[in-house]
Amino acid sequence: MKKFLLSGVAALGLIAAGAASAADLPSRKGPVVAPVYVPVFTWTGFYVGANAGYGWGNVNLNGWANNIGDLDGFVGGGQVGYNYQIGQFVVGLEADIQGADLGTGRDVFGDSVKTEYFGTVRARVGVAFDRFLPYVTGGWAYGNVKTSIPGLAFSSDRTHTGGWAVGAGVEYAFTNNLIGGVEYLYVDLGEKNIAGFGTKVGTDFSVVRARLSYKF
Repeated sequence: MKKFLLSGVAALGLIAAGAASAADLPSRKGPVVAPVYVPVFTWTGFYVGANAGYGWGNVNLNGWANNIGDLDGFVGGGQVGYNYQIGQFVVGLEADIQGADLGTGRDVFGDSVKTEYFGTVRARVGVAFDRFLPYVTGGWAYGNVKTSIPGLAFSSDRTHTGGWAVGAGVEYAFTNNLIGGVEYLYVDLGEKNIAGFGTKVGTDFSVVRARLSYKF
């Protein structure tokens, strides 16, 4: 019995010694790798950019028997704005100015109307799906309208400041800074009186344009 107890104690000692030696051996586990956190994209921030597209519309001469007609042509310019993202919603403010070649040509009477520039200041509201942003927009518009009526020896070049614009668009963030998109706007520059002739010139048109912006 005594020999059996002595053998058991010896065996326990050997097991304890082996465990201690194993604890002293170097670990074969690799170094702990910290998790990599990829920043979530946000639409919040200032941006500047350029745009180009095509416009078409019509010109009305209220009070005259003839309508001067339709206008169309190239538009291109730049935009600057700021977006702020709240959850999935994005709100913002944008201002733009465009050079334009929107003209009616001359009708059978030689009358013509042309718009060489216009601009807008608009609010934007959208819903973000990560890097994809559909939005609606609307606000104030202005632009010049050149009117020529040779039969009355009349011509004018006036800036219309009482206009408005509404539209919609989609944008996609290719990188955290580079954003492309397509936008539609309906622009109404309002009406201006032709002094002494008791009539008004009204200009409205649609614009479809491609956009490219850099977000800071």
